[in-house]
Amino acid sequence: MIRGATRMLEVSDLQSAYGRILALKGVSLRVETGEITALVGGNGAGKTTLLRCLSGVQPVSSGRVRFHGEDITAWTAHARVAQGIAQSPEGRQVFGPLSVEDNLRLGAFRRGRAETEVGLDRVFDMFPILREKRALQAAGLSGGQQQMLAIGRALMSQPRLLLLDEPSMGLAPVLVDQILAAVVALKHAGVTVLLVEQNASAALAIADRGYVIETGRIAHAGTGQALLHDPAVREAYLGV
Repeated sequence: MIRGATRMLEVSDLQSAYGRILALKGVSLRVETGEITALVGGNGAGKTTLLRCLSGVQPVSSGRVRFHGEDITAWTAHARVAQGIAQSPEGRQVFGPLSVEDNLRLGAFRRGRAETEVGLDRVFDMFPILREKRALQAAGLSGGQQQMLAIGRALMSQPRLLLLDEPSMGLAPVLVDQILAAVVALKHAGVTVLLVEQNASAALAIADRGYVIETGRIAHAGTGQALLHDPAVREAYLGV
């Protein structure tokens, strides 16, 4: 999708702080329509902070965020959801006492009844185990199933841009493969994805475009395959 891609999201010189600690120090990147863009880096590099800024729950100190060319830097989180930005957060954060189906329905709070039912069918088709467990409490799901639920909940808002924060965290390798296969399937279904991952090799392997972030700054950028085979990136992040 690199050739002829159109820009969905553009981040320009973004800065954000926690008190006196500057977490993002002038981050610039772009996400093209129909692509998977991977953002990789170590703990504390600023990956989650950037996603929180994009979803509107973390204040921006300076810089700009544009979505389809429109400046959304000052928009509220719910306004961004209404325009098609949804996030599946780090740590899943499902509502444990609620059923699987109720968790999913919460993701469709801005949608009508008919759209919600269509959305449920789509999520259940993508993750059949959730259909089987739709009446069970989310707290009783395995880690991998909770991750599927978190992604499904975000999809219920019918996003144009899906922000995925560490979807492979804490999962066995076979489940990581399933989750990343689902991400690729989402791309083929027309959902643009910004994927944040510590598992750099797995993320870059499926990404059209990638960025490496270090201590709040973009250190490397290129296609997913170029970064995957970049000697500096391989040595620092891929362990080879």
